[in-house]
Amino acid sequence: MPADTPRLAEIVARERSRLGRFIRGQVRNAADAEDILQDVLLEFLAATDAIEQAGAWLFRVAKNRIVDRSRKRREDPLPADDDEEGGRWLEEQLPDPGAGPDAAYARAVLLGSIQAALQTLAPEQRDVFVAHEIEGIPFATLAARWGVPKNTLLARKRYAVLALRQRLQAEYGDLIV
Repeated sequence: MPADTPRLAEIVARERSRLGRFIRGQVRNAADAEDILQDVLLEFLAATDAIEQAGAWLFRVAKNRIVDRSRKRREDPLPADDDEEGGRWLEEQLPDPGAGPDAAYARAVLLGSIQAALQTLAPEQRDVFVAHEIEGIPFATLAARWGVPKNTLLARKRYAVLALRQRLQAEYGDLIV
């Protein structure tokens, strides 16, 4: 046990809840977020001799663990950069119309909200989102057609999805992921 155990306990107590909120804000699954938090704290306790700024170190390690877990599990909550099929994010948000009248109604209401939210996006983001998600046009085709690099289009769609998700989550809460 290190000689400065009381100091380490103080740092862990001070940073634990803030670090936990940061991780939960980045990771959808609560159990995975708790695993990451525990891993980071254990790594911190094992590496205390070389750490000068504990708070910054903890957050840097937490962010690295989140990225590592995401890469390992491929749990990117946003459309994958190589998603050429179209409709993936949008279809995941909408209820199946064949699931009955309640689902069909909920789908219609949600589509209306999405249509309104689309109008708040920057034109470049809206155009890419509509072309890829609704019309199903692959990014490579859009890049060639518009003379814009594919990565630029991917970034625009990412920002569109983030903005739509934020707006729709404010309205529909946990129904939108």
